[in-house]
Amino acid sequence: MRIKRGIIHKKHVKNVLKRAKGYRWRRKNVFKLAKVAVLHAGKHAYEHRRLKKRDFRRLWQIRINAGARQHGIPYSKFITLLKAKNIQLNRKVLAELAAKHPEVFAKVVDIAKQT
Repeated sequence: MRIKRGIIHKKHVKNVLKRAKGYRWRRKNVFKLAKVAVLHAGKHAYEHRRLKKRDFRRLWQIRINAGARQHGIPYSKFITLLKAKNIQLNRKVLAELAAKHPEVFAKVVDIAKQT
């Protein structure tokens, strides 16, 4: 028996065009162009979800470095002292403290500096 794929094809086209909603020019309503645009968008979204983590870690390092240098210690030595003291605050929390709660960050730096 012959199986007609019209229903499946229409569903596929509809899903692709739904994901291309809001795109500019013919990429929003011409299947051939929308398919390519959606594939590229998916590729970029996948890559940038990973780059986002990298970017935030760099931002946290910059903020921690700025806060630590105000107390006379560079970032690398500060992190080494934290590990030696077994203070397990991650970079996200340290950056938050350095930016929004400098008095608490100063206490953390003092604890790390104590030998």
